[in-house]
This record gives sequence, C-alpha cells and structure tokens, in this order.
Amino acid sequence: MFRHLHSDINAVFENDPAARSRFEVVFTYSGLHAIWAHRIAHQFFRKGWFTLARIISQFSRFMTGIEIHPGATIGERLFIDHGMGIVIGETCEIGDDVVIYQGVTLGGTGKEKGKRHPTIGNNVVIGSGAKVLGSFRVGDNSNIGSNAVVLREVPDNCTVVGNPGRVVRRNGERVGDRLDHKQLPDPVIEMFREMQKEIDGLKSELEKLREPVAGGEKRT
Repeated sequence: MFRHLHSDINAVFENDPAARSRFEVVFTYSGLHAIWAHRIAHQFFRKGWFTLARIISQFSRFMTGIEIHPGATIGERLFIDHGMGIVIGETCEIGDDVVIYQGVTLGGTGKEKGKRHPTIGNNVVIGSGAKVLGSFRVGDNSNIGSNAVVLREVPDNCTVVGNPGRVVRRNGERVGDRLDHKQLPDPVIEMFREMQKEIDGLKSELEKLREPVAGGEKRT
C-alpha cells in the first residue's frame, strides 16, 4: 500500500508542472485523494465487503467529484488531472502510467453481465470529456482526444479523435485526413464554412443570370 502511495505522489510531479511540494500535493489534489480512497475500497471489495467498499467510494465521490467503482482495477502511477466528473466502471482495468483528464467516462453500453467496461493499456492519455464505452482494449501508448467517443478497440500507439472515435495517427504516421487531438476541428465553424460556400455559389449563379446578353438586355 505504501509503495502505491509513494508512486502516486511521484506521478503528480511527473505530469503536473504546477505541483510545488509534496505537502501541497498530498493535501490539495483531489485526483490523488480519489485514487487512494479507491485503493482502500478495492481491498474491501476483493474480500467481499461490497457494501463497505461502496460506502467508501461514494464518500470519495462526494468529496472529490470523481466516481471510481471499487471493483475497478487500477495500475501504478495513475494521474487524474482536474478530475471533476470522471466515472470509472466496475469491470474497468487501467494499466500503468495512465493520465486521465476531467469529465472522462470509462463505462459500458448496456446492462450486460460480466466484463462490460474498457481495458486501458499502459502510457495512455485520455483527454477531457472523452467517453470510452464498452468491453474492449485501448492499446499501450495511445491518446484519446478531448470529447472523443470511443466504441471499438484501439491498437497500440494510436491517436483517436471524433464522435464516433477514429484513429487518425498510428505509430507516428497520419491515418486519413483528420487532425490529431491537439488540432480538433470546430464543428460549428466547419458548418458555417460549408454554408458560406453554398452562399458564394448561389451568389455566383445570380451574377451569371444578371449578366447582359447580346442586344444589351439583361437575363431575367
């Protein structure tokens, strides 16, 4: 347990340049508090003390805004940054050195029994607001873009963006013509651009109709 505590604190310093001291990290980082509460709840859950485990996880949820089911399995050095709104399901498995930002959901897609939540590999980054839903694996060293909705397996070393989530980069090479998670297109701006293209086309057609024809008359 104490080995986990030490590595969890180190993960904060490795991922957050705003961290100034161990005292500050231990007493003010809600993501760290949620992870520690989960480690305690998970031990009770494994021993069959399900109600006590849920009470601990719900108290942690109330205090931190981060909901981690006590049945979830979490690896070493998980870093939760600005974790408000994060939900991690019961059968979710998270590897080592994972970074999760606020508003992320690692959930299921229905009422099926058994394994119904995702397995997150090692060195994965999951951006703000992303939803990873279903029983599949997100490969090692992959990045999930902000607000992406991932519904299928992600290979190792990939970047996924969009809704539904699509692989746009694999092993450092771009796949297709989509941008990576740091350059997500704004759907509202794209919609206005398409509208402007249509307006320009209509204006061009109107100008052609108003051009003078032979004899000096204008088309009507």
